[in-house]
Amino acid sequence: MSVEKERVHPVISVRNVSMEFRIPKESSDSLKEYLIRVLTRQHSLRTLKALSEVSFDVFPGQVVGIVGSNGSGKSTLLKIISGAMPPTGGQVIADRDQIHLLTLGCGFDRELTARENVYLNAALLGYGRQEIADRYPQIVKFAQLEGFMDQKIKNFSSGMVSRLAFAIATARELPGVLILDEILSVGDAFFRKKSEEKIRRMIRGGTAVLLVSHSVSAVLGTCSRVLWLEKGKLMMDGEPRQVCDAYLAYGRKPV
Repeated sequence: MSVEKERVHPVISVRNVSMEFRIPKESSDSLKEYLIRVLTRQHSLRTLKALSEVSFDVFPGQVVGIVGSNGSGKSTLLKIISGAMPPTGGQVIADRDQIHLLTLGCGFDRELTARENVYLNAALLGYGRQEIADRYPQIVKFAQLEGFMDQKIKNFSSGMVSRLAFAIATARELPGVLILDEILSVGDAFFRKKSEEKIRRMIRGGTAVLLVSHSVSAVLGTCSRVLWLEKGKLMMDGEPRQVCDAYLAYGRKPV
């Protein structure tokens, strides 16, 4: 650990975090079949270990990418860090009021208009009503959705939803930690570039960013450090190019 890191307290400290889920061994085609299995004691469960004793720290101003195959535990880890679910083992030390988890469409009601969803989503993120009203024009401008705000979210493309979600989450003064789950993987190249520039400005203000993405190029272009999760285990933690190369090499191995 560098001398600089020794002087600064981490904004997130993940300590031996594990997560297990109990899931049925047999699938049921209907609720009736499921209940019959339970009542006749033919219902058996198996343990799925989503995370296994994962530990790391995140410091102010760091942009930490998380890569890994589907089902490796990336999104589960983000939910635990944000406080959305408790781990079955270990602990996360962080100020949850300073953490903003941003996933595609999180907090959006598809039957409401984009305008209504701005107020709903921003309220969930802790904005006051007047603060939302004051920042509404810049949210719409950044999301490039002028002329679309009175349409229902269900009519939006995934890229439009992504732009709106990102604009809302980054409109206020800098949060302590911004967690992005596949947000930079959607939208056109111009918006991704603008989003990356916004993230860099936030970093200069001391914001820490956790970024999950299947796009290795997005991770390499944005992150100062990368974690590689595979089958719930932390395989590597280090310099982006080195970790991403090891992850890609692992993916190319024959099954």
